[in-house]
Amino acid sequence: MNLMLRLKLREIRESRFLTQRELSKRANVGLSTIVRLERGYQSPTFQTVKKLADALGIHPSQLVHRKSTSARKRKVQSTDD
Repeated sequence: MNLMLRLKLREIRESRFLTQRELSKRANVGLSTIVRLERGYQSPTFQTVKKLADALGIHPSQLVHRKSTSARKRKVQSTDD
């Protein structure tokens, strides 16, 4: 299981003041799936990531990528100096 997905899913869900139940209804994903994803007991399919991202109003990459491209570029630039 992608640890970053676990952390980001919960972080973004809570930042939107959504319960797991509310997110499951918005995303049309089972409540038990949300619980298992946040606990790291299940790996999501691409379809599930897409549904969750749509329900949260974000791009799917925001759930699964560690850092944005611009953050990686800044890190590379700073190490080149």
